[in-house]
Amino acid sequence: MAPRSGRRPAPLPPPRTWRCPGKMVAMGGLAGFWVLSLLTYGYLSWGRGLKEEEGSLGAQAAEGPESGTMGTSQPHLIFILADDQGFRDVGYHGSEIRTPTLDRLAADGVKLENYYVQPICTPSRSQFITGKYQIHTGLQHSIIRPTQPNCLPLDNATLPQKLKEVGYATHMVGKWHLGFYRKECMPTKRGFDTFFGSLLGSGDYYTHYKCDSPGMCGYDLYENDNAAWDHDNGIYSTQMYTQRVQQILASHDPTKPIFLYIAYQAVHSPLQAPGRYFEHYRSIININRRRYAAMLSCLDEAINNVTLALKAHGFYNNSIIIYSSDNGGQPMAGGSNWPLRGSKGTYWEGGIRAVGFVHSPLLKNKGTVCKELVHITDWYPTLISLAEGQIDEDIQLDGYDVWETISEGLRSPRMDILHNIDPIYTRAKNGSWAAGYGIWNTAIQSAIRVQHWKLLTGNPGYSDWVPPQSFSNLGPNRWHNERITLSTGKSIWLFNITADPYERVDLSSRYPGIVKKLLRRLSQFNKTAVPVRYPPKDPRSNPRLNGGVWGPWYKEESRKKKVNKNKNERKKKKSKTKKKHPPKSSSQNCPSRVTTG
Repeated sequence: MAPRSGRRPAPLPPPRTWRCPGKMVAMGGLAGFWVLSLLTYGYLSWGRGLKEEEGSLGAQAAEGPESGTMGTSQPHLIFILADDQGFRDVGYHGSEIRTPTLDRLAADGVKLENYYVQPICTPSRSQFITGKYQIHTGLQHSIIRPTQPNCLPLDNATLPQKLKEVGYATHMVGKWHLGFYRKECMPTKRGFDTFFGSLLGSGDYYTHYKCDSPGMCGYDLYENDNAAWDHDNGIYSTQMYTQRVQQILASHDPTKPIFLYIAYQAVHSPLQAPGRYFEHYRSIININRRRYAAMLSCLDEAINNVTLALKAHGFYNNSIIIYSSDNGGQPMAGGSNWPLRGSKGTYWEGGIRAVGFVHSPLLKNKGTVCKELVHITDWYPTLISLAEGQIDEDIQLDGYDVWETISEGLRSPRMDILHNIDPIYTRAKNGSWAAGYGIWNTAIQSAIRVQHWKLLTGNPGYSDWVPPQSFSNLGPNRWHNERITLSTGKSIWLFNITADPYERVDLSSRYPGIVKKLLRRLSQFNKTAVPVRYPPKDPRSNPRLNGGVWGPWYKEESRKKKVNKNKNERKKKKSKTKKKHPPKSSSQNCPSRVTTG
């Protein structure tokens, strides 16, 4: 592998308009041979236990002949994104929920224990697929709603598009949530060869229907660019998506590189799971927590089946598996971020610090823990570099290539993270320019991390610590929560996250100099922000007008007709105006001749 620089940049660099140099990084050829199964690897029975499944497929592999097919030097890239998984909700973080697959893959790989995402769905997904902060795509406020004429800006080169340039087959299975109002916004138009999944942020796990509001309901399961009515068989989405992944792997040549983006719906609400996954959780009193636990167990088993499929079809030895949650858990929906503060939708650590790990035979240092700073934008340049791809000199990214940090334990090139600046979020009543030392208006919701320091301004969101014992039969019991009553006038917080990862000691009054430095950094980032894209609801989005399906409703022809109609109306108005005011006589329009005698 070609060397990469592992040196850290100088602390507190100036506002960065980061340019990723085009790099061709070759993965060394893999020695050895793969063992392929003689049997077609179909869908594994979900009724078997994990050990039984492993034993069955292991026997198949042992009986198969050695393959003489050498693999590609480009690694197979498998990115698995869970939805709303809390920081505590994995076995190796002390959860009561059983996640043997995640525990094993993480233990044999590299656990990312200083890993950050965004607090809600769309922002994390957009930053993963573009390598850019929200302020640089216009998606810095909320999520993309089903009824909004909005999507990931079309002028952004996506990760699958860059991978296709260097020969990758690109497939997406699962939740898109990056907009679909135009056909150009669909996954297959943004770089994916195939897409099977949902376009919206949530929906029923069995029927795949979603109601955004009364009278705004529709079907949300797609096969490429069309509604997948043929798959409307009441299959639980976690299992259905895993089946599709297995089919893709069974039909793909392992000597050719593949990028698989598997964005599971689980464990996002509604809280639904097949009955047999509840067996180990009868002792959990809280019904939401119990359902959530069953959903996560099903997801863990699904990932086991994906891993077994990679092995059975000859991909595993040349694959890199990345696992990540898209944001923190939601306690009211069964998730737990303990001992972190806050939850999904907030800029406290519980909303943005995620479960994440990398598992791969290609890692140099396996079985380790990475405590270096890593952000979800970093996957874009990292994976393109691993794929031997190039990033154009003029593409301005916010992500860094962190492969050497993860694989070899070198220092991270990342020194800061702009968690976000949201100029239209509800402003803090007590915020002001004065509170921000004239540098920043602390009424604005924002959060930034620079080295050990984290600064929050405005309204960061729900800020309780929710310990495990708070999950009573009626839901998280706020009497058990550790609550903070914000003092009057409070709109700025400073924490040393390295020393105080649970955000218990606000240091903003003790270190005003650090506060000012971080406020200036916020101000510098804000100068590079593009306008917010958050259009109002469009009534044409109603699935009733689209055959009962959520899908693209904006048509270019209708827009052109509307534009032409407006032009014609303006012309008519002009002609009417001219008729009301007849033209002046020629003597008035022509210059007068002056006759001299």
